Amino acid sequence: MRKVILFIAMSLDGCIADSEGKVDWLGGQGNEEEMIDTYTKFVSYVDTVVMGWNTYHQIVTELSPQKWVYGELSSYVVTHRNCPSTDMIRFTNEKPCSLIRELKEKDGKHIWICGGADLVQQLMTEDLIDLYYVSVIPMLLGKGIRLFGGNEKMIPLRLVKTQSYDGITDLIYERR
Repeated sequence: MRKVILFIAMSLDGCIADSEGKVDWLGGQGNEEEMIDTYTKFVSYVDTVVMGWNTYHQIVTELSPQKWVYGELSSYVVTHRNCPSTDMIRFTNEKPCSLIRELKEKDGKHIWICGGADLVQQLMTEDLIDLYYVSVIPMLLGKGIRLFGGNEKMIPLRLVKTQSYDGITDLIYERR
């Protein structure tokens, strides 16, 4: 069965965006010789990406306004807005947990949860995230959008792998 994988970056104090929703602080400490391309390897294992509206909007307005960066993946945007789907992007107002359960039943590679925090927290509540791949960025934001801030449920995890490069530490956990 397909796995649901959270692949995301956060600050050392647990934020995925600053208090204004910006992510321009994402990056290492500036030692390019130490950089590792974790994204290319990761994305070879997935064929579906799911995100919330805010993540989608930030991608198309700030991060990559000229080109949809997930063109090779089936893309789902969970939103209450009435947006027409395209060949590349399916907009849905389906509840995130229901959508993920449906996608897991289909044939294919793994499913990537790319953001945002509200979507992640809903999936965590229903134990629908199988693998947590969190890149911890060497930055303390003080305040911002917390990745795990709304979760009140205990979720036991097992550490699978760690790696560090350019001040970034990747923590990979599976649900026990």
